[in-house]
Amino acid sequence: MFLLIDKPKGMTSHDVVDVVRNKTGEKRVGHGGTLDPNATGLLIVGVGREATRKLHEISAGKDKEYEAEIMLGEERDTGDLEGRKLSIFNSQFSINSQISKSNVTKTLNFFIGEQMQVPPEYSAIKIKGKKAYELAREGKKVTLQPRKVVIHSIKLLSYFYPVLRISCRVSSGTYIRSLAVDIGRKLGTGAYLNNLRRTRIGEYKVEDAIQLHDL
Repeated sequence: MFLLIDKPKGMTSHDVVDVVRNKTGEKRVGHGGTLDPNATGLLIVGVGREATRKLHEISAGKDKEYEAEIMLGEERDTGDLEGRKLSIFNSQFSINSQISKSNVTKTLNFFIGEQMQVPPEYSAIKIKGKKAYELAREGKKVTLQPRKVVIHSIKLLSYFYPVLRISCRVSSGTYIRSLAVDIGRKLGTGAYLNNLRRTRIGEYKVEDAIQLHDL
């Protein structure tokens, strides 16, 4: 059995698996594609041996769609709201003339297509058997190699400095946190990811998902 869950904010993907495990009584439960605790939206959960075995083919390699809220004006070490402030970019930036809506739109269009993206230091990518974010939290230097990703589309939903809201469709393996940081650097303001919602994985939509409390 597969479940489409609308993951609430503040829970890890593993927390969701634990809830499903407790509610169903099934020990073999897994998810197809991690969402950060601060993120919400679609999480595909497999319940039972057969479903957990097929999770990879259900979700791996599938394009994903997100709605993201990006805060301009500073960077954080994790690339999102949870991180430590790294720097404040030019505080004298002329918002009206230099970060116009047309400038933002032009910048977003720049990122559409195939590109090499450096994953966040605070990610679950393993380095010599240890997760990158574990090494980063220990204060160790984390060097991750760029990966080929594809940004199929980016749509501007709203913009009023410093809040930028976008929707995007991306290839599997794309980090929206890294995209947010890259957008901020291209604009010259710096940026971090404030909120993230996954709305689609392949053909599966968050509109068809259930809330955990309704399970």
